[in-house]
Amino acid sequence: MKLSECNIGFAITGSFCTFDKILPQIKILKDEGARVLPILSFNSYGMDTRFFKSEDFVSSVEEITGEKIIKTVQGAEPIGPKKMFDIMIIAPCTGNTIAKLSNGIVDTPVLMAAKAHLRNNRPLVLSVSSNDALGINFQNIGKLMNMKNIYFVPFGQDDYVGKPNSLIGDINKIKDTLEYALDGQQIQPVII
Repeated sequence: MKLSECNIGFAITGSFCTFDKILPQIKILKDEGARVLPILSFNSYGMDTRFFKSEDFVSSVEEITGEKIIKTVQGAEPIGPKKMFDIMIIAPCTGNTIAKLSNGIVDTPVLMAAKAHLRNNRPLVLSVSSNDALGINFQNIGKLMNMKNIYFVPFGQDDYVGKPNSLIGDINKIKDTLEYALDGQQIQPVII
C-alpha cells in the first residue's frame, strides 16, 4: 500500500521540545497524498510550554492536516470499530506513553487510539522521545519491540554526555518507517 492511499493516525504526546520538528513531518505525509488524522494526548493538547502555546500548536496541526484533532478518550474509541487508520504513528512517543502502552494502560486519547487501532492487526509506529529510555524504561521498549504490529522509527542517543539515558527517534525517517511498516517490516538499522 502506498502512503497516498492511506489514512494515517498521527498521535502526538508531550515531548514538547520536538513539536517544531513534528509539524514538517505531518506536512510531508500530507504532500504524499495521505489523509492524516491527528490525535493529541491531554498534555500535548492543553499545555502551554516554553516551546508552544497550546492554542497555536493545535491550530497548526489542524491547519496542516485539514482535520479536527481527536482529543478525548471517547473520541478515540471508535478508531478500532470503524477501522479508521491503515497505519498509526505516535511521534513523539514519550517514556510515559511507552510504559503505559507496554503494560496495557489506556488512560489518554493517544493510548486509546493505539489500543483501538492495534485490535485490527494494523501497524503502529513509535518514534521514541524519552530522557529515561535507556534507564527504567528500557524494559518497556524491549517488550514493545517484540510485539506484533509495532514498529520503531530508528532511534539513538541525542546527548550521551548530558543525558546518557536519553533516546530520540530520527524524525526525518518517519515517512520511510511508515512505508516499511505498511509492508510488515521494521526499517533497519533501528538503532543509530
